Amino acid sequence: MKTAVRYRVGLLILLLLLAGVVALIVGKLFPPKPKETPDPHAGQVYIYDGFDWVWMTPLEGIPAATLTREDFSEINGHLTYMGSKYTTIRGVDVSEHQYEVDWDQVAASGVDFAMIRVGRRGYSEGGLFEDPWFQRNIEGALRNGLKVGVYFFSQAVNVQEAMQEARFVLDRIAGYDVTLPVVFDWEKVEGAENARTNDWNSATLSDCAVAFCETVKRAGYTPGLYFNRHLGYYGFDLTRMGDYVWWFALPEMGYPSFYYEVDMWQYSFDETVPGISGQADMNMIFYPAE
Repeated sequence: MKTAVRYRVGLLILLLLLAGVVALIVGKLFPPKPKETPDPHAGQVYIYDGFDWVWMTPLEGIPAATLTREDFSEINGHLTYMGSKYTTIRGVDVSEHQYEVDWDQVAASGVDFAMIRVGRRGYSEGGLFEDPWFQRNIEGALRNGLKVGVYFFSQAVNVQEAMQEARFVLDRIAGYDVTLPVVFDWEKVEGAENARTNDWNSATLSDCAVAFCETVKRAGYTPGLYFNRHLGYYGFDLTRMGDYVWWFALPEMGYPSFYYEVDMWQYSFDETVPGISGQADMNMIFYPAE
């Protein structure tokens, strides 16, 4: 009896050993699939925001940019678009900082358009001021056959101020042939402790931009928005700005290095343009090719 029990125990042990060997062989031949770790950046893109490389979730409904560095080349001293998706025109933007502009020379140099500052809001006390060269600039540019758009340097801190700025602009451009955008140019004043806009936030800034642009649109003009990379990514809620022209400022990359598609690109702060003393800002407008 004891012999039979020992036999059965021995057989059981042998079977267990065989099962372990089989399991080991099967595990070697058919190892289990490792657990897939979810990608923490699924659906995101890796972009440079002007300060660092960061992961960003693209905004829904906003077209991604198609322009690349290879689309541009230097020809006869001018940055030139070489692609086929757009037709382009070149232009300057001017304010009182350029002093007197010889628009005859500017037009003769091959410049197609001008973006002219109408005025500004003071960053400390908030007064509205017309650019002292606005009238001479817009009349000189139009007289020489240039297409003209305008911009206002905003420091609005609420919707009421943004609408006031838009009306200030509309009053001054009435009677002029402004066919290019009327642009809301809000910028953070760096290093000014008494700037009214130091406590800005994205929601209020976006509300101000929409208020300005909608006021302009109701008056029959094309509204636009000026921004750099940081304001584009972190300042304005671009999902609310799809109906406006986007004027993007980034001179140093050789192409408009922004994740989303833009309409106008400020590509230089230090261009030499006949008729403008000192350094000039240069811009390019992109029109989809037919």
